[in-house]
Amino acid sequence: MTQSQIRWLFASLAAVLVTAACSGASRTAPQASPQPAATDRSELAAIAKAKADSVRHPYTEADVQFMSHMIGHHAQAIVMSGWAPSHGASPSVRTLAARIINAQQDEIGTMQRWLQDRRQPVPEADTSMKMPMGSHHMMLMPGMLTPDQMKQLDQAKGGEFDRLFLTFMIQHHQGAVSMVQKLFGTYGAAQDETVFKFANDVNVDQSTEIARMQTMLAALPPTRQSP
Repeated sequence: MTQSQIRWLFASLAAVLVTAACSGASRTAPQASPQPAATDRSELAAIAKAKADSVRHPYTEADVQFMSHMIGHHAQAIVMSGWAPSHGASPSVRTLAARIINAQQDEIGTMQRWLQDRRQPVPEADTSMKMPMGSHHMMLMPGMLTPDQMKQLDQAKGGEFDRLFLTFMIQHHQGAVSMVQKLFGTYGAAQDETVFKFANDVNVDQSTEIARMQTMLAALPPTRQSP
């Protein structure tokens, strides 16, 4: 074999070895595993939080009583507020009354759904004019007006209605706040997420409205004294 043939043979063998090495490297090179996108990680975190939030504390009999009784309590406030347009209330009192109706109607729905979901008796919110007081859910809760007070308010007109409405609604709201305080003071109560949030909202919202109504009441003109 000539010298040139030997050199050609070694060159061919080297080329074959290089090609085989490259082919093997391409087959065995580790593939980089894709990293989860930021959106995927956030979705996983949201799912984990949702599972954690689904673990609820058990409700108590105090929770059931609070939600049941507050339905009747709210119903009376709606009746009182519904009289504002027909009894000559001032624009500011009408605005307040409309706000009370809107807020407390929604809250009654929340309470009824909560009771229904737990297969508890669901009181009807009697917002009729007569307000029968004999049914279970219409028992006088703290702050609720007596039949005589309701009659007195119904007979008032104009400025006198404004004065009585604010006076009686302050009393009514203070009773609701005391019901919340009693609930929070009961061992094991208000651990349910819905009950806690609702009771806390009642406490904050009605305390704020009490202060507003006290300011409105103080701004009313003095009552005329009979000669």
